[in-house]
Amino acid sequence: MVPVLNSGDTAWMLISTALVILMTIPGVALFYGGLIRRENVLNTMFLSFVSFAVVSIIWFVYGYQLTFGTDIWGFIGTVSNPLFGGIVESNSLSTYAPTIPTGLYAVFQMTFAAITVALISGAVVERMKFSAWLAFIPIWITLVYMPIAHWMWGGGWLEQMGALDFAGGTVVHVNCGMAALALVLILGTRKNARLLPHHLGYSIIGTGLLWFGWFGFNAGSALGATNLAVSAMIVTNLAACVGMLTWILIDKLKTGKPTMLGALSGAIAGLAAITPAAGYVNVTAAIIIGFAASICAYLAVSALKPRLGYDDSLDVFGIHGVCGIVGTLAVGFFATPLINSAIKGGLIAGHPIQIAIQLLAIVVIGAYSFIMTYIIGKAIEKTIGLRVEDKEEVHGLDITLHEESGYRLS
Repeated sequence: MVPVLNSGDTAWMLISTALVILMTIPGVALFYGGLIRRENVLNTMFLSFVSFAVVSIIWFVYGYQLTFGTDIWGFIGTVSNPLFGGIVESNSLSTYAPTIPTGLYAVFQMTFAAITVALISGAVVERMKFSAWLAFIPIWITLVYMPIAHWMWGGGWLEQMGALDFAGGTVVHVNCGMAALALVLILGTRKNARLLPHHLGYSIIGTGLLWFGWFGFNAGSALGATNLAVSAMIVTNLAACVGMLTWILIDKLKTGKPTMLGALSGAIAGLAAITPAAGYVNVTAAIIIGFAASICAYLAVSALKPRLGYDDSLDVFGIHGVCGIVGTLAVGFFATPLINSAIKGGLIAGHPIQIAIQLLAIVVIGAYSFIMTYIIGKAIEKTIGLRVEDKEEVHGLDITLHEESGYRLS
């Protein structure tokens, strides 16, 4: 059958793309911006905005081609059309989504690359040089994100092996979590490593925008206005709700008081965990995934981080990295062809080998992201420097790096 453009699918994917852009700017920017000291609010938001801008340009210069171009030995794609030359003009339909234009698929995938980088910034806020962040973005997106995305989504070796990641559990969440961990180990702890949210109102709005945009993230990954998109939307919302309520319950049991910060963290945990599974699992599985993810993230943030002593400022590894692992493994147990006929399913569907495949993807992607990010971070540290001066950190990065202030109180 000759592929034909479907206007309904195209409209849905245009909306989904816009929703994922909303997740980064202003979603991640507001969520992160409210969680730190007021002296760093603009710098924190700036990291997300500049990430989106840099990645957007690189993606259409060569990034899309490296990620989704003709496969080279299962590792990376071929840059046959630099600067996206002739692709939009040809009115071609996407190889990966044959009812929508190639350009639309490319910009949709661009939003995933951009938010992955923006998420990493939450681990390094309040102490990383802005110039170092600008140097980090193009190197990391080229050497880390593009190969990993190709392995899982662009016809690479993990996809050929049968690894499943519907919307970014490995490519986005495990990847950004391990990268964040590598960077914070190089940077060391802040002068004041306590989490001091200066404006939870910002974070509430940011979480709301993330939750809203996540429907484009997950349901949009169905790549069309289909029943699969509806199913992905349902399980995405359920996992977020269960994750939120679970964290609230843990807070109540542990401290006697539910907290808004805990509620936000639980919702994000549920959303991150359901991401790789959204197009493969049913409602029951989504409830289990949201519950398990919130517990695992809580333990990572409250027990693992203090015990190991790393300063992941906004718990990028503890929430995104850990929940990406939880959700990716859950696919191996709960994936079912009754939801997505294109897969064999997981353990419950009679395909237990999927657990091993999912575990392999987690280990390989986690290790590759951590090692490569550590090398990149060390290279930047040895050249232009990675961390701000002590006096700049103490006085706040808004004034010392940008000569701006988020608040004029006098």
